[in-house]
Amino acid sequence: MEDWSAQQYLKFEDERTRPSHDLLAQIPIADARKVIDIGCGPGNSTELLVRRWPQAEVIGIDTSADMLRQARERLPQQKFIEANIAHWAPPENADVLFANAIFQWVPGHLKQLQRLLRALPSGGVLAVQMPDNLDEPVHVLLREVAKTGPWRQKLADKAGARDVLPTPGGYYDALGPLCTRIEIWHTIYNHVLEDAAAVVEWIKGSGLRPFVDPLEAPERKQYVAEYTKRIAEAYRPQGDGKVLLRFPRIFIVAVK
Repeated sequence: MEDWSAQQYLKFEDERTRPSHDLLAQIPIADARKVIDIGCGPGNSTELLVRRWPQAEVIGIDTSADMLRQARERLPQQKFIEANIAHWAPPENADVLFANAIFQWVPGHLKQLQRLLRALPSGGVLAVQMPDNLDEPVHVLLREVAKTGPWRQKLADKAGARDVLPTPGGYYDALGPLCTRIEIWHTIYNHVLEDAAAVVEWIKGSGLRPFVDPLEAPERKQYVAEYTKRIAEAYRPQGDGKVLLRFPRIFIVAVK
């Protein structure tokens, strides 16, 4: 895929950062020494970690050069590394591995979570949050439009651009034996957006990318136009003209 756009992602910074706040609040470590922000993006989640543990060494890792550029501008005193989580090994003395909205993009991520949890020292924490929203209209319509236009052959393999997440029980059975305590919960956010067009702007920063990246410019324009029309039908305005973007997310906090 093309590189991620930090500018597009940060159009909804407050809403995208809220799950990081909620995940961080459940980590039971008062004085961390080394904290890793996996999939740090433009540094909005890293900034929260620095505030929580100002004496700790906080390191961000990501695969996107543009996201890392933005993160370094935002937090010039912190260390950021370009790395793929599938091939990255945490340092032996890491207290917290924090992963906000990254593992839904990692194939076979359950094995990766097991690997990372095993690498933690006793008392270390693996804290993970992932969107669990593939059945929401915003994603269902991505797949429907992919199957209906002149691009359907190019996008034939995009029906599952993201893997369906395991059930909470699946995470419990895979991670529970590796830790002394595990918390798993869902939160459903209802983000207030200006209109249906804002829903499209939101998804442009994440889930839309695998569907439009393979297309030439004219096809991209046509795909987005058809998708936008369907989004407007699915997300009807509230009394004040705004729309609610329903967004379920799953959270996991595992203590080694």
